[in-house]
Amino acid sequence: MLTTNQIAAIEFLSVRRAQDRLRHLRELGVVFAFRESYLRGGTSQTRYALGYLGARLIAAQRAERPPAPKAYTESLERLALWPKLEHQLGVNDFFCTLAAHRNPARLREAGRDGEVDGLTQWWSERRCTEFFWKYLGGGRETRLRPDGYGCWEEDGRTVRFFLEHDTGTESLTKVTGKLADYAAFPTDAFGVLLFSVHSTRREIALRTALRRALGGSEPGFVIATAARDDSTFGHADGPAGPIWGLWTPQGGDTVPRRYRLAELPQRGPSVEHSASNTDQPFNEAALDPNDREMSRRIDTPQPEPADPAGYVDDDDDLGDVTLYDDADDDVYRAPTAPARPDVHRPRRTRWAA
Repeated sequence: MLTTNQIAAIEFLSVRRAQDRLRHLRELGVVFAFRESYLRGGTSQTRYALGYLGARLIAAQRAERPPAPKAYTESLERLALWPKLEHQLGVNDFFCTLAAHRNPARLREAGRDGEVDGLTQWWSERRCTEFFWKYLGGGRETRLRPDGYGCWEEDGRTVRFFLEHDTGTESLTKVTGKLADYAAFPTDAFGVLLFSVHSTRREIALRTALRRALGGSEPGFVIATAARDDSTFGHADGPAGPIWGLWTPQGGDTVPRRYRLAELPQRGPSVEHSASNTDQPFNEAALDPNDREMSRRIDTPQPEPADPAGYVDDDDDLGDVTLYDDADDDVYRAPTAPARPDVHRPRRTRWAA
């Protein structure tokens, strides 16, 4: 589900054009729309999801069985009343702000049509849960549940990241408790962990809680934090701008320096862009769940990552820390033979957001 402003940011030149197009699609039944009324008066922005006719069109395009009308209608009703809807809209806003840098209408108007820099992967929480899991043996497994996973490309740099979108409704103990899953999974082989919190005060408290939870030890992966108030997310580039503060056990509660998203340590595989990787937008650099290299990264113990502490203290350059392994075996290539079946790992299913 996306709001009017989110859809306008990633597809249209103006909100008015988006409203006109969405109104026509709503009249045709292609999209489902509603507003939330507030207790003190007023309503929210219009929220849009794929309507039943739209779902049938997508199913026909993919040669899939269309959903049952009654069941699909009930799913839309549940979505409108979903307790986590506001949180999910916040997650979507983060990714839509990044995706807006690749708005095709604006790129065409600026004569930059065809550029692929920007957001090149956007996976939902459910898609992440299906892919980022590891069998530990003895009937145990670890499964990551980030709010999203993305890949940002800018000026030749590629940063893959897990997103934890914090609204302040969970205790910091519960928030830092998620680190155990990230530590048990080879997180550093796939990206850095971003904590987006609602205020600067919350960010300071989170950084203190991280130091207390980890006891001064390295987590085994890179962590960066940012607040969504005017002091950080108020930057013109949004989450792509210089708002991220790297966290280290030796650092203090405050952030001595902020980095652009593209300046964070590069982690994860280098995936060659391909339109065949996925049928979802903003996924040219998406990971292939059936590629053996991806399974190897999950199942093979990873070496200890480079200490990112130098990023916080070095105000001149980020080059004193090894960020990215450009060795040939880290470059993604489509498998030339069927992947070897793994008795420990049930087959992953594809899911489209």
